[in-house]
Amino acid sequence: MSTRALAIDALTARRAAARYLLALPADARRMLAAGWMVLALSALAASGVFAVLLVLSRTPGIKDVFPLVDFFHVALVVHVDLSVLVWFLAFAGALWSLNSRPRAMALGWGALALALVGTAIMVFAPFAGVGRPVMSNYVPVLDEPVFLAGLAAFGGGIALAVLRGMLAAPPVGVRMDGAAALRFGLNTSLVSAGVALLAFGWSLWQVPRGLVPNAYYGIAFWGGGHVLQFTYTLLMFVAWLWLAEAGGAPFPLTARTTALLFGIGLVSVFATPVIYLAYDVGSVENHRLLTWLMRFGGGLAIAPFALAVTLALARAAPASDAERPLRAALLASLMLFGVGGAIGFTISGSNVKIPAHYHGCIVGVTLAFMGLAFHLLPRLGFGAVRARLATAQLWLYAAGQLLHISGLAWSGGYGVQRKVAGAAEALRGAKEIVAMGVMGLGGLIAVAGGLLFLVLALGAVLRRSGQDTGVPTQA
Repeated sequence: MSTRALAIDALTARRAAARYLLALPADARRMLAAGWMVLALSALAASGVFAVLLVLSRTPGIKDVFPLVDFFHVALVVHVDLSVLVWFLAFAGALWSLNSRPRAMALGWGALALALVGTAIMVFAPFAGVGRPVMSNYVPVLDEPVFLAGLAAFGGGIALAVLRGMLAAPPVGVRMDGAAALRFGLNTSLVSAGVALLAFGWSLWQVPRGLVPNAYYGIAFWGGGHVLQFTYTLLMFVAWLWLAEAGGAPFPLTARTTALLFGIGLVSVFATPVIYLAYDVGSVENHRLLTWLMRFGGGLAIAPFALAVTLALARAAPASDAERPLRAALLASLMLFGVGGAIGFTISGSNVKIPAHYHGCIVGVTLAFMGLAFHLLPRLGFGAVRARLATAQLWLYAAGQLLHISGLAWSGGYGVQRKVAGAAEALRGAKEIVAMGVMGLGGLIAVAGGLLFLVLALGAVLRRSGQDTGVPTQA
């Protein structure tokens, strides 16, 4: 046999060993992961209520009939925090619990309880407090004690979850296979989350107390919010790998190459403390360098991962019924994340192209998590979701979000401002009205897709199987 043939056989063997699936634990760690999954789904359900009010408050014709404009910013704050911050980090808590050794379990349960209490307080805060919305980037807030107490409690729960994840992180080892690469990816997301918490704490310590709320919270959440985007992206990569393998489209890269890409995705995070040491949190340099860090450092691993996923899908055999929703989630996530990233290059000024950009990227992560949730629910002891309904839900949600961000990007081209509603939108002509109408239609379709996901997922939670799922487990 030729040297070339031997090399090809060796590469094929390494790829065959790189099965990107985790064996789920058979003890309390699985129950802890299930608890975090229920919290994630519950937060998404609560955010859906506020999402309906948001879409109606900006849709031409409807917004003039119902008195929703005054509630727009309050609803926006709670919706964003539940649908991004709580949903993403609670889902991360589930994955970190699965990727752990059976130690510090009391800390893990305490983290979940604190995060649950904090989320509940945030949901009810608009009806209990005075509701002074501050549209700070990454973590908008209601500047009143009830909401802030809930946000602090949730943040404390996540901090404990990260600490427990680091204490119980399994060793990856020198011999790298697909499962080890997945574990390494989850470990990198833990490190990134830890740096984000450090940045939040550092900013809160240094930010001047006498600033007006918009400036105060804008500075307080700027650095940590940027680092959280690295965390979400690394978790999305984990979901892509898992979905590709479980969906019958094996990832074409070896485990070592994949681990290297995770390392590249993480490396820029370590520049964050350097920026904080070099420049005060309120300085222009700190603000600018953190922006550049996310813009350039955050994209280093995205293109290789996206190209590899595209190649995996192109090479895959026809999907079985069970594989279709997983591939739908993978393809839709890749598409929305790519569209959101492309819109980012067209941003000029402060208009609705900005939410179009981050909506696309956020929805890309959400779709990956939705698909992985469908895969994990029966493996966590819950019921299974019918594949056909799951596939339809994913495409409905993706299509609605694509219309939504297209309408926003179109409107941004006409200068429609972000974070406003009602008369403040200043829709001057038919083109702006049509563009925002497309946004509203897409938003309503996306809300329908999101509600269908919740019906399917929460229905599966209520149908606990109580049976052996046949999934490989680890001791």
